[in-house]
Amino acid sequence: MFKRSHAAFLVLLFVAAAYSQQPATSGTFILHKFAKAIGKETYSIAATGDTYTLTSHFLFTDRGSKVPLETSFTASSSTLAPISYSAKGRSARESAMDDQLSVQENTINITLSGKSQTVTPQGKWFITDGYSPVAMQEQMMRWWLANNKPTEFTVYPAASKVHIEPSATITINGTAAHGYTVAGLIWGQESLWLDDSRNLVALVSTDAEFDHFEAAREPYESSLDQFISAAVQANLGALAKLTASARVAPAQRLAITGATLENTNGNAPIPDSVILIEDGVITAAGSRSKIRIPSDTTILDASGKYAIPGLWDMHAHYEQVEWGPIYLASGVTSVRDVGNEFNFITTLHTELDRKDNPAIGPHLDFAGIIDGPGPVSLGAVIAATPAEGIALVDKYKAAGARQIKIYSSMQPNVLKAITARAHSLGLTVTGHIPDGMTAIEGVNDGMDQINHIQYEMPYFTHQPVGLDGKPDRTKPPILDLDSPRARDLITTFKTHYTVLDPTMALFETFMHTEPLNQLEPGIDHVAPQLREALDSPPAANPDLAKARWAAFIATLRTLHQAGIPIIAGTDQAIPGYSLHRELEIYVQAGFTSLQALQSATIVAAKALGVQNESGSIEPGKRADVLILDADPLADIHNTRKVWRTVAAGSVYSPAPLWTSVDFKP
Repeated sequence: MFKRSHAAFLVLLFVAAAYSQQPATSGTFILHKFAKAIGKETYSIAATGDTYTLTSHFLFTDRGSKVPLETSFTASSSTLAPISYSAKGRSARESAMDDQLSVQENTINITLSGKSQTVTPQGKWFITDGYSPVAMQEQMMRWWLANNKPTEFTVYPAASKVHIEPSATITINGTAAHGYTVAGLIWGQESLWLDDSRNLVALVSTDAEFDHFEAAREPYESSLDQFISAAVQANLGALAKLTASARVAPAQRLAITGATLENTNGNAPIPDSVILIEDGVITAAGSRSKIRIPSDTTILDASGKYAIPGLWDMHAHYEQVEWGPIYLASGVTSVRDVGNEFNFITTLHTELDRKDNPAIGPHLDFAGIIDGPGPVSLGAVIAATPAEGIALVDKYKAAGARQIKIYSSMQPNVLKAITARAHSLGLTVTGHIPDGMTAIEGVNDGMDQINHIQYEMPYFTHQPVGLDGKPDRTKPPILDLDSPRARDLITTFKTHYTVLDPTMALFETFMHTEPLNQLEPGIDHVAPQLREALDSPPAANPDLAKARWAAFIATLRTLHQAGIPIIAGTDQAIPGYSLHRELEIYVQAGFTSLQALQSATIVAAKALGVQNESGSIEPGKRADVLILDADPLADIHNTRKVWRTVAAGSVYSPAPLWTSVDFKP
């Protein structure tokens, strides 16, 4: 057989690419999580006869855990068609990967973590296993371009259908970076850019934990912020096309008629109501007999339905633009993002606020996250000194943040400086209690709100002590709901008007003792790429898990009975559905159905200081209304029965919103 040289291989690849320059045969990508550089990927390509082999070494460290991945890919030099692929290591901290694929004539032999199958691909296909390694995405793009840009193709081993669309070209240091949105490789869309030689310049995606992940070829690493902002705009534009059928063209004047209005402002339910909306703002709400409907009004007949204020998710992490349709399909018309990349969240905030913006998404407020340095710090926004903390507060204030979010590695002296500066600028402070501090210390140092119930648990429970004198985590916690420590915490919270965001539904996914779909039926509806990662198995020790969950419920009940404001948030959990589960858990803990609804409406709005614009159905407020098929005051589970979502006066049908992001309605 004639042996082609490495130079000849480059010529073949050049011909397939039909570009004026040769594609690179080696390179380094700087890997990022939440825009923070956390590792590198180096790759090289070598020719052997009629084939070439790509070898990639991928390694990053995420919050103290190493994530290595070694990959080898062999393909035809002339057609770029795959011949074999192997990837071994991890795609995330808890996600092991051991893939082996080989092509024999018309079949692909696939072995994943020891389980084998043979498939016969139909139509155009390629091999790419999710977001990593980055070099494989470059190979996929070169193959796609060289094969006449197929409208759809299948990627193995996941057998996902992938679609690629061109997006805007941006200029980076004089170099043209040609943008593309890629749908189907991961859940949702990702953005990437190629130079004129079909070298991958940058990738903005999500990793196997569904967190922000970015990669930039070494010379372009300093321009990462520009790529992140461009990705938001490109992905919103692509998503608008997918969700067009879900949105009724907004009317200047809209009347929702016939529903039973169940408000959260303490007023009695109003049967056969009218909610009059003009230019996205409520102008009247009450009994049909008392409200005149102008003749030029568009009517939304909601007879037999129930109208409540649109819901808030007060612990959101808006990782991808695909969360927009999910929130609206779930009846969530407003979210508080409590930790995100600066350029992503500020660009998204600006785009969703545009009056002429066709993007699908809820009203967005955000808390700017700040962490301290350390082995488990998160993201690129780090304050090691009080001066650095103050500067970051100023930056977030200028960008439109309503709050500051504290993360776990923050030092007490920096925390004090941040809270003082935030308060002086009219911002409040929420977040984690930093490692080494207690909830009382965090509140006394200026924190106005706390995320997660885990920080309150030590005041209401303690662990049995083992023979070694240390807490024995193999035994159930012991409740002590009226201890001096518990009373001290409640007194501190009341004195400082502290607000809690417990994220109970998230913790339930770690502790459930029965199949998850019996508690959260939404797990049966999520996109295929999400199902396996989110559907956690029942706890290995059911008795211990039940005792721990009972302690969580008892703690929440005690705080609620003490009058501590509770706001409903999910921290993602099961996308969209978990806010409903959060409310159901609140009722289990002793809330009335109305109190549970208030935690996601008027109490949430008050926690952000926006009660004059949101949180109830009253004149002058944003026209955010959730219309349900059944009465949520009779059964809190009925918040799941969404008929229509009205967000700022625009009417959405949930089914096409779900399907636009590959969920089952």
